[in-house]
Amino acid sequence: MTRARRDLVVGGVLIAALVVLALSGWRFIGFAERLLGHGSNAQLAAGDRLLLSGLLLNLALILFGWRRYRDLAAATTQHDLAAARAMTLARIDELTGFLNRRAMASDGEALITQARRQGKAIALLIIDLDHFKAVNEVHGHLAGDTVLRAATDIIRRALPASAVAGRLDGDEFAALLPFDPRHAGAIDSIADYIVSALAQPLIARGVTAHIGASIGIARSDEDCQTVEALLRRANIAMQAAKGSGRGRHAWFDTSMERELISRNLIEAGLREGIPIGQFVPYYEPQVDLETNALLGFEVLARWEHPTRGVIAPDNFIPVAEECGLISELSIAVMRRAFVEARDWAPTLSLSVNISPAQLRDPWLAQKIVKLLVETGFPANRLEIEITESSLFQNLPLAQSIVGSLKNQGIRLALDDFGTGYSSLAHLRALPFDRIKIDRSFVTSINKDPESAAIVNAISKLGESLNLPITAEGIEDGDIRDRLRDMGCHKGQGWHFGKPMTVTATRRMLAERGLLPSARGSAAPVDEIRSARRTG
Repeated sequence: MTRARRDLVVGGVLIAALVVLALSGWRFIGFAERLLGHGSNAQLAAGDRLLLSGLLLNLALILFGWRRYRDLAAATTQHDLAAARAMTLARIDELTGFLNRRAMASDGEALITQARRQGKAIALLIIDLDHFKAVNEVHGHLAGDTVLRAATDIIRRALPASAVAGRLDGDEFAALLPFDPRHAGAIDSIADYIVSALAQPLIARGVTAHIGASIGIARSDEDCQTVEALLRRANIAMQAAKGSGRGRHAWFDTSMERELISRNLIEAGLREGIPIGQFVPYYEPQVDLETNALLGFEVLARWEHPTRGVIAPDNFIPVAEECGLISELSIAVMRRAFVEARDWAPTLSLSVNISPAQLRDPWLAQKIVKLLVETGFPANRLEIEITESSLFQNLPLAQSIVGSLKNQGIRLALDDFGTGYSSLAHLRALPFDRIKIDRSFVTSINKDPESAAIVNAISKLGESLNLPITAEGIEDGDIRDRLRDMGCHKGQGWHFGKPMTVTATRRMLAERGLLPSARGSAAPVDEIRSARRTG
């Protein structure tokens, strides 16, 4: 029975009893006079007894109705409180006190409508906490909840009373703010405050967390009139802020959307193209700077797209690392390179660069060794290049991987030495066989005295540590001569040849007498075709 029906029944009983009592009230007065006149032992007439019974019944009904009404009122109050709490829980994120995503979207739509009537616009901010995952991993989820509440307090203090704020996900928040379209700087100030405040160490219940925030902002006055549309654009802007280095805010613009579409197309192309062999090895010659003898090749990935032609790695390697396809891509390119180069002259080596993302894989060494076994490529002809920056992420794991590779006879080179994280500790901690000087120093060696000094210092360091040096980016004979004078004996660059297809490489090898017999060269071709069909 609903509250209204219960109230109607109880109220009806009370009213009926009161009406009966009122209509027969004059008779009760007479009855009382006769009762008092007869005394306590007087005999009551039959009509008087009936009247007394009616009086008692009416009083009983009134008392019953009032008690029942009071009980129902209490139950109704409890029900209303429970319903209100359920409504609150359905709208509010219990941990932070912000609206949940559904409630924020509903209130946000109303705010957009109100702002439009007032001639204002709405800015939607998506606030994503940087490095929050590490807090949960290091300190536990209870500590993570404490840090989330502290971050929520900072965001709440930054927002005006007119804002609608909500929690979208674990460490992601959103806020809708009305603003004057002519004065968007007010939104910049709020975003700057949040970024700056969250960049400071958060101390809560004994936990000190270093997180930070990246913020994406979209505005409703740029053909974006719904909360979902604003969320989509703000999320694109937030990803752009993260890609620019984190700890900043960015407004959405259409170029970001074009970049996102392009990135998604590249990811789709990676997922489709890797299994069918569209990603192939190109070979850049590495030569002896003294004799000009060919020593080997660096293997570089290229995407032979069916409609867009050959695509350089700078366009797809970052996307492959983002979406977790870099290992699959690298293994596919290495497999094909090992098969193609297996029967070349045994003096020729292959250098393969390993990305920082791959160096986080504890099974990397086993995967490379498995490739060598399956393809029959000699381990002593393989050189793995590791960039300095990747070593900072997990040096113990890198030491384990490097040790496993060295045990199989694979050589190791420290790539891009001299850029960003140069540390002699790496040369002591890991058994490198070679140092590669970054091309940014080599290409300007004859123009920039500082670059020349750096290259010379690295060359002397390699000599003192008995580590051979390879210079990248040799574009002309003058650079080659300068490097040779500094004691650098191995190099690569366009002066010796651009990265080539396997067909062009084989042609060069044939001219130098470094190819096997025609009978022996048929097997790799068959294996490559078979790999492309089974992939």
